[in-house]
Amino acid sequence: MTDAEQNWPSLPLEAWEPTRATLHMWTQIVGKVRLALSPYLNHWWQVPLYVSARGLTTSAMPYKEQALEIEFDFIDHVLSLRKSDGTRRALRLEPKTVAAFYAEVMATLQAMNIDVKIWTMPMEIEAPIAFDKDVVHSSYDPDQAARFWRVLLSIDAVLKEFRGRFIGKASPVHFFWGSFDLAVTRFSGRRAPPMPNADLITREGYSHEVSSVGWWAGDASVPHPAFYAYASPEPAGFAKAPLRPAAAFYDTKLSQFQLSYDAVRTSLSPRAALLDFCQSTYEAAATLADWNRKELERDATVTR
Repeated sequence: MTDAEQNWPSLPLEAWEPTRATLHMWTQIVGKVRLALSPYLNHWWQVPLYVSARGLTTSAMPYKEQALEIEFDFIDHVLSLRKSDGTRRALRLEPKTVAAFYAEVMATLQAMNIDVKIWTMPMEIEAPIAFDKDVVHSSYDPDQAARFWRVLLSIDAVLKEFRGRFIGKASPVHFFWGSFDLAVTRFSGRRAPPMPNADLITREGYSHEVSSVGWWAGDASVPHPAFYAYASPEPAGFAKAPLRPAAAFYDTKLSQFQLSYDAVRTSLSPRAALLDFCQSTYEAAATLADWNRKELERDATVTR
């Protein structure tokens, strides 16, 4: 296997869908623990997970006078729970139902003297099943899970590089467990028109003008891993803006730009192809919406 194949492996949705569906529910359980313990941040930035050197982590969450971190370790295939007093627990990541995983996580937190309650209904999926009732999803293929993490690791590095070109307000590169995607968002600094018919989460998430780019593993609407980019509110002419690389296109049904993951990973330079997609879609949003780009963008010749 070449370095490119190792860092940007193939991830066909049909090959790992059972594991993906189960892992989606597991990350929602852990993500809701973070939601319950972390102080509120604008645009709900207290809820995502982050790519780590071993998998996905909550980062440190405050609890009374201590801190708790929970990490999906896709090297040793354990869920690692660590407290700042040195207490550690590890749960095996292996085939088990969502209900069993939920019971293990909550029992382990209780044993670590962490008292937390979460809403047991999954979010942002069709036909949700409460975590403590879900005996449908129970697959875990360690090779596929590790492959998924390696994809995230490579994409995370490029999105962080792209984020570093911007000196305006920008989100961290974070993994949203609700929609199961990795994303970074830039802000113009201006308020967006209100969204009176949107729910509370959406209104807060899009309270300001944004240009966002990210990656998801695929779902029923897009049955393959893909990169996406959108602007909110979308400026006139956005759909017809020039894009790079050539394989990128505007999806009228989803109102966003898309680029298949396979087109990036098989290119001569996946990093360059992804940066081109990030930059060209941002330029479409920022130029057409008349962002103050001179004040928001870093001089590319300055490296420190």
